[in-house]
Amino acid sequence: MTRIKRGYIARKHRTKTRLFTSSFRSRLTIPQQKIKALVSAHRDRDRKKRYFRRLWISRINAVIRVIRENQNEKYYSYSIFMYNLYKRQLLLNRKILAQIAILNRNCLYMISNEIIKYKFPGD
Repeated sequence: MTRIKRGYIARKHRTKTRLFTSSFRSRLTIPQQKIKALVSAHRDRDRKKRYFRRLWISRINAVIRVIRENQNEKYYSYSIFMYNLYKRQLLLNRKILAQIAILNRNCLYMISNEIIKYKFPGD
């Protein structure tokens, strides 16, 4: 049987891989560089979501504590605020609450006041 060299398709594949890894500065071979880059990208997509959630939670907590300290209320934190939000069935996610906390603290102040005034059934 004659040998088949795969021609232009294999060359096209190798060129595409080489262009993908052309800007990397590493002593790894080109296929290893590509695998490492794709693994890191996949891992860090999940990490980014985790880090942003932590950031939003810390922002909300900081603003909520400042609001409640000004009213001389003790022990009001992020966890209590979120519990009351879910109990009242207000559908605001952490990203939106963090943006409200940064851009318009008075609005978050009003939300927290309304939640505290409301008497939950069964309490």
